[in-house]
Amino acid sequence: MEKLEKLLEWGGTKRDIVFLILSAVALIVSIFDLFPLPFDASWIAIVLCGIPILLEAFIGLVTAFDIKADVLVSIALIASVVIGEDFAAGEVAFIMQLGALLEDLTVAKARAGIEKLVHLTPRTARVLMGTEERIIPAEEVKVGDILRVLPGETVPVDGVIRSGQTSINQAVMTGESLPVDKVAGDEVSSGTVNQFGSFDMEATKVGEDSSIQRMIRLVQSADAGKAQIVGIADRWATWIVVIALTAAAITWLVTGEIIRAVTILVVFCPCALVLATPTAIMAAIGNATKHGFLVREGDALERLASVSKFTFDKTGTLTYGTPKVVQVKSFLPDVSEEELYSYAAGAELRSEHPLGKAVVSCYRTEVKKELLPVEQFQMLPGRGVQADVAGKSILAGNEQLMQERCIHLSKEIRDAVKQHLDNGCTVIYIAVEAAAAGFLALSDTLRPEAAGMIAQIKQTGVIPVLLTGDHENAARHIAKQLSIDDVQANCLPEDKLRYIDACQDEKRQVCMIGDGINDAPALKKSYVGIAMGGIGSDIAVDAADIALVNDDIKEIPHLLQLAKRMMLTIKCNLTFSMTLNFAAIVLAITGILNPVVGALVHNAGSVFVIINSAFLLKWRKKRKSS
Repeated sequence: MEKLEKLLEWGGTKRDIVFLILSAVALIVSIFDLFPLPFDASWIAIVLCGIPILLEAFIGLVTAFDIKADVLVSIALIASVVIGEDFAAGEVAFIMQLGALLEDLTVAKARAGIEKLVHLTPRTARVLMGTEERIIPAEEVKVGDILRVLPGETVPVDGVIRSGQTSINQAVMTGESLPVDKVAGDEVSSGTVNQFGSFDMEATKVGEDSSIQRMIRLVQSADAGKAQIVGIADRWATWIVVIALTAAAITWLVTGEIIRAVTILVVFCPCALVLATPTAIMAAIGNATKHGFLVREGDALERLASVSKFTFDKTGTLTYGTPKVVQVKSFLPDVSEEELYSYAAGAELRSEHPLGKAVVSCYRTEVKKELLPVEQFQMLPGRGVQADVAGKSILAGNEQLMQERCIHLSKEIRDAVKQHLDNGCTVIYIAVEAAAAGFLALSDTLRPEAAGMIAQIKQTGVIPVLLTGDHENAARHIAKQLSIDDVQANCLPEDKLRYIDACQDEKRQVCMIGDGINDAPALKKSYVGIAMGGIGSDIAVDAADIALVNDDIKEIPHLLQLAKRMMLTIKCNLTFSMTLNFAAIVLAITGILNPVVGALVHNAGSVFVIINSAFLLKWRKKRKSS
């Protein structure tokens, strides 16, 4: 059996194309009798296209007693040859193989956008050892190694730039065609391409942990064959084989015309039915890939089409997940807000706290001035920082720090701060020379595309829900901006699980979208889990059914609409294929169809199904013009 399977795989797609061309020529020679041959030219098609079908049917029956389309086709081929309908046998074999080739090409095209990741895996890395450079296999790079990447080279592993500046083509990870400028301190991902400058980087994620390898693992787990509806089609195909054989036998006995029985076998092959679902699913997966999604499970899109609620984590999903300075307020007449900002940024320069780093980063981005000289820096754990900035003593921290240093916060300051706290902001108080000078308000900023995305989801009839561990004020503030009515705040991981359980107990299927480790249980429990693949944790991505590679949430409505369209395509394919089969069998029983015409009608149905599914590759719902 292994030798037979290897024989069938020999030559691949190129062999199939050559055999089909030769078979097509042979059938044309046969039907028009172009020149004399010692045998009917149709036998060339029977041998080249028919023998692979017979072998596949034989292997399936012997190894797994798998009664599928190949069995019925084989019977039809043999019966056609026995009664002398050589052209019908050759035609059936040719069109069956043509349909199979179209399916293979459709699937290959659908998956090409994902599988190219495998070919982009870096092979080597340039490691710095002292003053020397050594080129080693990429899989031998260790965390902490310093690597040099030259212009035109692929980044071998994930890491952080330590020196140099460049532009990186990140299309493989984000789909963006424009290069992104990178400087020291910026992160780079494996598989992306260095375009202009040379830089040295420190490896942070290597081997199976690197971005490109994580994406490849997702690719390898994508399998259209797992969809539940595929199993239904397969069961139908088995029954159709039985019905076809029974109908053919009864027709032969009643009419005494074996040609009618053979025609029934030819037209009743359930190929279009079997092709109806997997081609649609794989085409939809290909479409999703082009819009930044990696679908891990074939039935994920089938399940997504039937969800009634979309639950969103807040931080890192609807927001960027990094705090930004949204307000600088000074209450001292001789200290401007820009000065206060510079004092705060100077004091936080050496801080390791995320909020301190956020203040420095925002100052550099927004003000774009050199930081003031800093001396006598001191970290005050749980309170804030203290430093001398440009000769002035600066305190930056929480209310407890101000109280401990006996710095009075006026009612005016407290009232202004309360407004920001009510909106879910975090506040850093600033004191200059032991006097309360003002504060900085930081907030996790909303993704600009979030509101439009939520509005489009509502238009499909699906209810958006904010399911977050953040406190009530922050959650309500974000929900109000996005017009989300259902808000579940202060949720621990088990609270999210309970909410999803309760919804699904009410037969309301839930799609969960999140990014953090705390979202992993909910992603796994939900009917469909979508993880933010770029910023999301490995655990969250592994728990999800679908990963959003570039974190571009505005494409989520397209994924939902695509899933619904895919199910419509599958239902159309199934309906068409079943209707065509039963109409053809009636015509065959009455003798209107002969084996040759029956083969054309039947296989035209298979080609229609494949082409109809292929339209999903480029499908996108048209937006209504205003």
